[in-house]
Amino acid sequence: MNEMFSSYTIGTYKRFPLAFVKGEGAKLWDSEGKEYIDFLSGISVCNIGHCHPKLVEAIQKQAGLLLHTSNLFHILPQEKLAERLYNLTGMLSFFCNSGAEANEAAIKLARAYGKAKGRYKIISALNSFHGRTFGALSATGQKKYQEKFQPLLPGFSYALFNDLSSFASLMDDETCAVILEPVQGEGGIHPATKEFLQGIYKLCRERDILLILDEVQTGLGRCGTMFCYQLYDVVPDIITLAKSLGGGIPIGAMLAKPEVAKAFAPGDHASTFGGNFLATTAALAVLDIIEEEKLCERAQVIGNFFKEKLEELKKIFPCIREIRGIGMMLAVELDSPIAREVVSRALEKGLIINATSDYVIRFLPPLVIKQEEIEKGISILKEVLNELL
Repeated sequence: MNEMFSSYTIGTYKRFPLAFVKGEGAKLWDSEGKEYIDFLSGISVCNIGHCHPKLVEAIQKQAGLLLHTSNLFHILPQEKLAERLYNLTGMLSFFCNSGAEANEAAIKLARAYGKAKGRYKIISALNSFHGRTFGALSATGQKKYQEKFQPLLPGFSYALFNDLSSFASLMDDETCAVILEPVQGEGGIHPATKEFLQGIYKLCRERDILLILDEVQTGLGRCGTMFCYQLYDVVPDIITLAKSLGGGIPIGAMLAKPEVAKAFAPGDHASTFGGNFLATTAALAVLDIIEEEKLCERAQVIGNFFKEKLEELKKIFPCIREIRGIGMMLAVELDSPIAREVVSRALEKGLIINATSDYVIRFLPPLVIKQEEIEKGISILKEVLNELL
């Protein structure tokens, strides 16, 4: 199967030699009928689990009514979703199709906002990840993603994450924005400290610099609140969302304070499929499910349980250097470069996990996962570590 796919698709992915055909909650089944526990959620996409009945019903109903007319006309579910997000954040919405697109929109809006004052520079963090399109890639503070595509867009610089003085040293009269992940995801699950993020917020306020928070991976319950920034008692100027917003249907969103959003005029930015009927209907269902099933609160409780189980593993295996994260966004850092081998062996035993580097294993389970499923997954992880060590 893998050979067939590699013959007809461009080789931008190194895929495992299996295909999933069915999902329910925190479980997946492959084409051979084998069952897996999902500790990855399609990389923090399926926060409400796989094939939630309410989401399936909403998608099926909308698919039978209308799929596309373009943004030349009003799209009623899009307007309902924008109202819903405004009620949650006090911000206006621009809809697109992915996290990278949402960050591209944020970069353009920040530059449009700063244009009158000659501001165009954007500061991001080393070890960050904001997407693979050219603007988002330029904001990403990891050389391994950038080297092949140099030269990147001008005006981007990178400071040390959780180091306020490093950011302050790069701010000048041409800086229009700072973009940060509240928890660095692809960088290995590194949460911002409260002191750091509140300090950045204060610096941005003092210097008329926009604060953009990339909540593509952290948003919608993953960290125990609807948005991760709520844990830090700061309010950004711009938020970017995607991944879990559609529950598996592609959708991205850039949210901005009304006074910032005014920097965009008709024609300044657009997306043909952005905010289409199917995607926004799905997103409305996702928000309903998160609120009705209290998944934010559940992420706190089940996340603490998961972290306790990982701490128990740490006592058994000295190779586990650190356990870190917030809510249901967790990682284990190892003292030897075996993370990718752990991922492969766990998959063979029916557990889906992910490595962000040779040393870091990332866990992003659906927020609906059951305690017994976590225990079974931890048991598999224990087996794998015993085999390797």
